[in-house]
Amino acid sequence: MTGRDIVSTTPPAVGVAEALRRRLPAGRVVTDPDIVAGLSRDQAVWAPAGRAVAVVRAKSTDEVQTVVGACLEQEVPLVARGAGTGLSGGANAVEGSVILALDGMDRVLEVDELERLAVVQPGVVNDDLRAHVAAVGLWYPPDPASSPWSTIGGNVATNAGGVCCVKYGVTRDYVLAMEVVTGTGEVVRLGRRTSKGVAGYDLVSLMVGAEGTLGVITEITVRLRRLPPVGVTAVGYFDDVGQAGDAVRATAAAGLRPAALELVDRHCLRAVDAWKNMGLSAEADIVLLARFDDDGRAAEEDARKMVDCFRAAGSTWAGRSETKEEAEMLFAARRLAFPALERLGPVLTEDVCVPIGAVAEMLSRIDRTAERHRITIANIAHVGDGNLHPLLVTEHGDAAAQVRARAAFEDIILDALELGGTVTGEHGVGLLKRPGLTRELGPAVLQMHRAVKHALDPAGILNPGKVFGPA
Repeated sequence: MTGRDIVSTTPPAVGVAEALRRRLPAGRVVTDPDIVAGLSRDQAVWAPAGRAVAVVRAKSTDEVQTVVGACLEQEVPLVARGAGTGLSGGANAVEGSVILALDGMDRVLEVDELERLAVVQPGVVNDDLRAHVAAVGLWYPPDPASSPWSTIGGNVATNAGGVCCVKYGVTRDYVLAMEVVTGTGEVVRLGRRTSKGVAGYDLVSLMVGAEGTLGVITEITVRLRRLPPVGVTAVGYFDDVGQAGDAVRATAAAGLRPAALELVDRHCLRAVDAWKNMGLSAEADIVLLARFDDDGRAAEEDARKMVDCFRAAGSTWAGRSETKEEAEMLFAARRLAFPALERLGPVLTEDVCVPIGAVAEMLSRIDRTAERHRITIANIAHVGDGNLHPLLVTEHGDAAAQVRARAAFEDIILDALELGGTVTGEHGVGLLKRPGLTRELGPAVLQMHRAVKHALDPAGILNPGKVFGPA
């Protein structure tokens, strides 16, 4: 059986639901059509979703293993999901599939202050873990914008990044070990708890970002850091994206390494103001936010240098935040941008990453793409590491605009690749980025990916059709 066979499974294998009910505790298996439909897709606009036959709300590794075993026996596809905050369709149901909901596996199992690590189940919410370890002066750095709702398991599945990844890295940099139920139904442990280790292939890193296509992760050991100071925030206002891009390049050339360097454009600022009345759009078309969290005077000095870079690049105003509350308000506007835009209509979210030196050109190309296709494209970005999130906004019910948005989406991917970039920096490939990934990797490398998939999931039941699709 291949991934192609599973994707086209018809009619749905309804017998698997009854088999699971016999093997699992009462209440674990849900077949109510409305509930199943509600848990059959993530937040990716326009990504297709099939009809699942059941949802299983697992509470333990043993239950996950039972589900995988039943799906193997009946040749039924299995799609694991966390909170469903993904933006690429990676957690969308496949026709005739079982949805394995892991959000109920939500316990922090251990915090080791000496080794600076935590062991968690996949359903632990990102911000809940952060609050838990902050109580002992520790910190889990990866912070996607969805951190109040997204789960660690989902973050691992997509190798999520976030605001502070320019300095601290992405999820993969913090995963030390994991427990996994493989595509053959075995429970295995990968990785180590030590700070160093090179024994064998790095199978942990292989699982991170695999979007549930290679195994179901049931436990994760993550690295922690010392909780950093609140820090100092530098702010720059600009009239156009080209100047803002030049400022980012100047920052990198100056050797500055902020904990965060974010861009918010005029469309986002206006949407946030219309929703929250923060008054930001009256003062700027483009805002750059930089946060430095080094100890002592180092943060103050770097913030001063950052302001100088902003001014040299042509900012209309640049300075540092005067209070912690002011800094938090500015970063809150950055996090509110996506939900604020969703109030205007369906939002198709891009996620491309380009070299730092190409940020200005990429932002300019995005503006030209918006004009060419006659749609609104708002920009929020982790510009410090070249990770851009163009947000393609259409009005409710405007089918023609949605067609133009899809065309613009593809043009942005092509431009990113042409500038030496990649089709996704942190949201994953899922369904929306499969054609772009094919172009990025090429036939030989794509076949290597498929060989790994077949080796670890020989029956092809784990999230089939996602990432690179059927052979």
